Amino acid sequence: MRSPLADKAVAIKPSGIRKFFDIVSEMKDAISLGVGEPDFDTPWHIRDEGIYSLEKGRTFYTSNAGLKELREEISGYIKRTQDISYDPVHEVLITVGGSEAIDIALRAMLNPGEEVLIPQPSYVSYEPCAILADGRPVIIELKAENEFRLTAEELRSAITDRTKVLILPFPNNPTGAIMEKQDLEAIAEVIREKDIFVISDEIYAELTYKGKHVSIISLPGMKERTVLINGFSKAYAMTGWRLGYACAPAQIMEQMLKIHQFAIMCGPTTSQYAAVEALRNGDDDVAMMRESYNQRRRFLMHAFKEMGLECFEPYGAFYVFPCIREFGMTSEEFAERLLAEEKVAVVPGTAFGDCGEGFLRISYAYSLENLKLALGKINAFITRLRSEKK
Repeated sequence: MRSPLADKAVAIKPSGIRKFFDIVSEMKDAISLGVGEPDFDTPWHIRDEGIYSLEKGRTFYTSNAGLKELREEISGYIKRTQDISYDPVHEVLITVGGSEAIDIALRAMLNPGEEVLIPQPSYVSYEPCAILADGRPVIIELKAENEFRLTAEELRSAITDRTKVLILPFPNNPTGAIMEKQDLEAIAEVIREKDIFVISDEIYAELTYKGKHVSIISLPGMKERTVLINGFSKAYAMTGWRLGYACAPAQIMEQMLKIHQFAIMCGPTTSQYAAVEALRNGDDDVAMMRESYNQRRRFLMHAFKEMGLECFEPYGAFYVFPCIREFGMTSEEFAERLLAEEKVAVVPGTAFGDCGEGFLRISYAYSLENLKLALGKINAFITRLRSEKK
């Protein structure tokens, strides 16, 4: 019997994050610093709106593009944060998380064999989604000495005649790196010159700790070249509600909507009503959570300094990306030993691309109490490793 499977699906590696997540789920006494999920509950007023929508019997499909009032709120949010206007009818689409938006944007934009530039380390979905869209992923290896920012020189050297799309994953998962306005201006100049397009994943836009987040759409000539992706999971602690959105020029959005229409139908109705409330009245919640994350970020950076563990200072998302090369182990070996010996789970940097070798992703979307306990165990572990080398 011939294989029932598609070669491109078989060739895709499973997520490197899941291995450690699955192991930890079987270890009741382990401390996990591996999952990128807020430890906050969704704020009550947002939950109440979702509950109220059910009580009112709002259990119907929405339009394929999503509730019009939610798309209007998203348009208003971008206007007040980036001073850029999107037509809520033709340029905004509600998706099932930001992940669906990444997938359908690539499928709408790529012809077979066209290249997608993917800076790494970065979120695990970009490369497989590019492959499933019949594109050719081209990896740009970001460097610790540049604080894992994408430079104009790196971008320019990666572009070929087949390049169609650049993924711009900032603030970054797993490194916590950000791109400031001057960084984006240099990138935008190359993008316009080379006539390529951008998928800007800004799911962590509200979780920045060095001034206000700047989106590439705010720069001259970039709105018409960019698919902006965001959502509610991280900023509003709404991971399980599975709601994201994309904003794009009408020409691109028309094709994204068709794919979404046939594959998904529409985003969850209850979640959409809750998201309207989040955008209207959730700014204080976001500010509170951001300040808490920032406190944890500062605690981790101080702890690493005390341990003598090398780590550049990240200013976005809720991850740190310390370097463990001094110990002479691969990232996976280090993570496996740490879990076995100290029962602390972190994610090897290689889960986010080969250039993540020698680093770990540690999430600080956990309470300070858990972080203090875990950091004590990590300190004991690396002290032991250093003594073994003597």
